[in-house]
Amino acid sequence: MTRWLSQKEQESWRAWLDMTRLLPDRLSRELSAKHGLSGADYEILAQLSENPDRRIRMSDLADRTLSSRSRLTHQFDRLAKQGFVTREPCTDDGRGSWAVLTQLGWEKIDGVAPVHVATVREHFVDLLTPSEFEELGRISRKISEHLQSINLENRD
Repeated sequence: MTRWLSQKEQESWRAWLDMTRLLPDRLSRELSAKHGLSGADYEILAQLSENPDRRIRMSDLADRTLSSRSRLTHQFDRLAKQGFVTREPCTDDGRGSWAVLTQLGWEKIDGVAPVHVATVREHFVDLLTPSEFEELGRISRKISEHLQSINLENRD
């Protein structure tokens, strides 16, 4: 028997759906208008900037950005044409390649990040009280951990 959502559950679910569509769209539009980057471009550069030696295996980058290998390759190639990233062979196992942030890519993310964070604050963080934001983080981690465990189970 189907356990339908109550009216309040339905309202909360729809509000969450709206937020998860509208917020990334707003952030991506502002990144594009101000810096010529999509949200996906920013995520790739940010992931690389936060790693030692500013490099990640391409397959790991695809997993971290929730991109298919082909989608990541397409985005990565666009960023490479702009000089923000490059690919290097993995010499330790001869398979795959490293995604590497170039100096130009570092300068780009270093200049964009403060503006992006201000936008995130304006449209998300500062709309909530500190306790609301902390609770949202707790709830988000709970759901993310559940979904990540399912993803890991499906890989085996």
